[in-house]
Amino acid sequence: MSAAVPVHVVVDGPSDAPAVVLSGSLGSDSRMWSPQVEPLVAAGFRVMRYDHRGHGRSPVPAGPYTVGELGTDVVDLLDRLGLARVHFVGLSLGGMVGMWLGRHQPERLMSLTLCCTSVALGGTGNYELRAGQVRERGTATVAEAVVDRWFTPAWRDAHPDQVRGYRSMVSTTAAEGYAGCCQAIESFDLFPELPAIETPTLVLSGSDDTATPPEHGFAVAAAMPHGQHVVVASAAHLANVEQPTRVSEEIIEHVRAHATPLQ
Repeated sequence: MSAAVPVHVVVDGPSDAPAVVLSGSLGSDSRMWSPQVEPLVAAGFRVMRYDHRGHGRSPVPAGPYTVGELGTDVVDLLDRLGLARVHFVGLSLGGMVGMWLGRHQPERLMSLTLCCTSVALGGTGNYELRAGQVRERGTATVAEAVVDRWFTPAWRDAHPDQVRGYRSMVSTTAAEGYAGCCQAIESFDLFPELPAIETPTLVLSGSDDTATPPEHGFAVAAAMPHGQHVVVASAAHLANVEQPTRVSEEIIEHVRAHATPLQ
């Protein structure tokens, strides 16, 4: 495992409030969590959105990466911010990082919220192929297909400007960073260890998510001792953007139920 990368983070809310860390999807940056910032801060939380290594404003080390390395980046971030324990919310790749933290760094967590994610995407070769394509031809070659999976057709038709913005977000992601994280997904296999994750966990699935269908979320929640599964209607992969009010409410309810003072 390589050394931790000092990932870029955006912080909102009072410094003495319980911390909620938001971890995004492959090909995204901290802006994908913008719909959740105001509701979480208004609910009394300090919100920290970070960019995975190789994404956004974070450093871009040579790949391949592993989910364990991405998780170590989070631990390093918590140490840099002086945070003993946090509520962790991860979507897609961010959810995989959350599972890794729940298994390997449970003492750093008060709760887990796993959105539109899976423990069963690796081993097919699909992400290895995408890594090769991006390294050879750039992230712009996958941007349209990626964003088409992120949102339902109806939402895309109703929000063309936002769709263009998300395509730009993917296109401007460093090729090596995107490819390295593809390889992290390809090698991720934590299903046998999910029963050992004791952190209270809410798993959210988008009803129309073709990338990580609801049955993937159900399997994750069912394997955990304290897992709960909720399906968000009329949402694809970025359910937090397509149904921001519902997802924010679910996150707030879950973290409030498991809030304890920071140590």
